[in-house]
Amino acid sequence: MSSILEVKLPHASYQVVIGSNILSKLGSYLERLDLGQKILLISNPEIFDYYGDILVESLTKSGFEVFKHLIPSGEPYKTLDMIARVYDTALKNRFERSSTMVALGGGVIGDMTGFAAATWLRGINFVQVPTSLLGMVDASIGGKTGVNHPQGKNLIGAFYQPRLVFIDTFLLKTLPVREFRAGMAEVIKYGIIWDQDLFSQLEEATVLDNLDSLSQELLQTILTRSCQAKINVVSKDEKEAELRAILNYGHTIGHAIESLTGYGIINHGEAVGMGMVAAGKIAVKLRLWTEQEAGRQDNLIAKVKLPTAFPEMLKIDEVINVLRTDKKVKASKVRFILPTEIGKVIISDNVSSEVIRECLFF
Repeated sequence: MSSILEVKLPHASYQVVIGSNILSKLGSYLERLDLGQKILLISNPEIFDYYGDILVESLTKSGFEVFKHLIPSGEPYKTLDMIARVYDTALKNRFERSSTMVALGGGVIGDMTGFAAATWLRGINFVQVPTSLLGMVDASIGGKTGVNHPQGKNLIGAFYQPRLVFIDTFLLKTLPVREFRAGMAEVIKYGIIWDQDLFSQLEEATVLDNLDSLSQELLQTILTRSCQAKINVVSKDEKEAELRAILNYGHTIGHAIESLTGYGIINHGEAVGMGMVAAGKIAVKLRLWTEQEAGRQDNLIAKVKLPTAFPEMLKIDEVINVLRTDKKVKASKVRFILPTEIGKVIISDNVSSEVIRECLFF
């Protein structure tokens, strides 16, 4: 049985469908959306080998003409050069404004497909079929698309909403343990910024560091509550005028870590986990929340077996310089998302370089 959540936006409302073993039904869902005949399925080779044939068959049976474009997996390939190759495939196969790009993959594939769709012919349809936990609970919802610049993560991008987000929990069966843990960082984030009950349920779970240890009930709770938290925020602030910035909890420092380590050594979820620990320490330093609450957060991050210590290879001055180029800089001030209690955060641009220096290397 599938759950359907509604993302209601002024100009681009859509559904988030969550179920198990539903991948073969995607074609029938897309038939209802009045799309053009041509679909470009964008994935990476490993994911496509597992699930590509199922998806192609489903789409073909529903009358779509399916083309594919494969991108090597990983953040190092999240570049404009790779997007140009997607454009080449779209041009070769004469994709029109009624055509659709379907992202079959994790957060990187979703971000890149969305950006390609947003910019090809000034915007064509796109659909998210996330295959990672991070993609399911975070990257696939809300319309943030983009690619990396050598000087920073996701500095090149656009807000562009999908027509549908289609989540099949069965796809998590092939997800590496390290990537599952990376996705759990975003789940913990939702508990800190929005959903105290979700945070408490995670605390009560005996084991959280691998998919096999989760009951189907807890997995469903993780997906639905995380997705609903993001929907609630995005519906109030589609283009990050203010409230939506809270979704960046842990990401300000996390993005700096990713950038300085070359988008390969440390993955996104690991960096976000470190960023949340650092943000928690800053909040304690500024007396916004207690050491006890910070400890609850850090214990939960450790329970997922995410790293919590800052990488020794990084130099503090380099980190501060990268922070100043972050997308979230406003009026030359770095904006931090800082917790005041479990389930509530504030946006602050009053964090001095001295406080950052004291709190980063721990």
